[in-house]
Amino acid sequence: MSINTFGHLFRFTTWGESHGPALGAVVDGCPPGIAVDAAMLQHWLDKRKPGQNRNTTQRQEPDAVEILSGVFEGKTTGTPIQLLIRNTDQRSKDYGDIATSFRPGHADITYYQKYGIRDYRGGGRSSARETAARVAAGGIAREVLKALAPQVKITAYMVQMGSRAIDRTRFDWDEIARNDFWCPDAETAVLWNDTLDHLRRKDHDSVGAMIEVVASGVPVGLGAPIYGKLDSDLASAMMSINAVKGVEIGEGMAAAALRGSENADGIYYEDGEIRYGSNHAGGILGGISTGQDIVVRFAVKPTSSILTPRQSIQIDGTPLEVITKGRHDPCVGIRAVPVAEAMMALVLADHLLLDRGQTGGVRGHIGAD
Repeated sequence: MSINTFGHLFRFTTWGESHGPALGAVVDGCPPGIAVDAAMLQHWLDKRKPGQNRNTTQRQEPDAVEILSGVFEGKTTGTPIQLLIRNTDQRSKDYGDIATSFRPGHADITYYQKYGIRDYRGGGRSSARETAARVAAGGIAREVLKALAPQVKITAYMVQMGSRAIDRTRFDWDEIARNDFWCPDAETAVLWNDTLDHLRRKDHDSVGAMIEVVASGVPVGLGAPIYGKLDSDLASAMMSINAVKGVEIGEGMAAAALRGSENADGIYYEDGEIRYGSNHAGGILGGISTGQDIVVRFAVKPTSSILTPRQSIQIDGTPLEVITKGRHDPCVGIRAVPVAEAMMALVLADHLLLDRGQTGGVRGHIGAD
C-alpha cells in the first residue's frame, strides 16, 4: 500500500491502524518559523475524539498528540514534523468473529482480494480511526494559514441526517458548537437526537449524513487551471475521508437543474472591489478561488458496523449471516465534521504555498488606475 500521502508542496502522510499501538502523520513542506505546540493541535483533536457523547462510538481514546520532530522551541524548523497518537482502548476480541468472514459494506473483502491479507481488528487501515492523524496534520495546516492568511476561517457542520435536512431559515452559526451534531439548526438537532436514539436502541441500525464545510476569507487566486484545480483537490480530499460517497462544490448536483441565466454569478465592481451577486460556484471558477466563501458538501454513508444480521460469506465461500459487535458510531457523519475542517485546511495551506511559488502573489489589476 504505497499511496498514503496527500498534497503537493504541503504534504502529509498518515500511518497506523485502528488497533495497533499508535497512529500518526508526517507533515512535510511546512514553512519554518510557524508557531506550533501540542496544545494547539489537541484543541482540534478533542473535537473529533470518540466517546464524548452517547451519539458516537463509546471507545475511550484521549487522542493525545505528541510532536516528535520538526518543531524546536515552539516553532517549525522546515523539516518533517512527526505526529504520534497512541491507541489506548483497543478491544480486538470484539472482532474475533469476523477474522474469517467479511462485513457487508466494509473494505474487508476488497482489502483481502487485493492484498491477500487484512487486519480484521476494527478494519485496520480502513478504519475511521485513521482520521485522527488527519486532524492532527490539519492542526499544523491551520497554523500555517493563521500565519500567512489570518483572515481565513473554516467551519463545518451537519446539514442532513438520513432524510431530514436542516431548515436554513433557522441557521445559527453560534448553535453549531452547542449540540452533539455540529448542527446550525437547534430544532433539527433535537429531532436528530430522537431519531438516532431510536436507531441505536431499537432498530440496531445506523444512518447517513451530509456535511457542509465553508472557508471564508480565502484569497483570490488559489488553484490553477486543468490539473491543478482547487476544487479538484478539495473533492479528492473530502472523498478520501472514510465512508464518503459523494462530494459537491457550490450548487453541486443541483446545478444540473438550473439554467445558465440562473447559475452564473453576476459580477460587479463597487467601491474599488469585485463583488458577486450570488455564489452558485462555491467560491471557485476555473479551478481558481474567487475570494468568495468556498462551500463544499459531502455525503457520508450509514455506518456498516451494525447489530442487524446481513448476508455475507466466509473466506472459503460458504454463506453466513454477519452481526458486527463492538463500539461503533450510529452516524459516523458526526465525527466527520472536524475531519472536513482539517482536510479543507490542508488543501488551502497547500494551494497557498503553491500560489506563492508560482506567482509570488502577482495579480491582474481590475478597475481604474
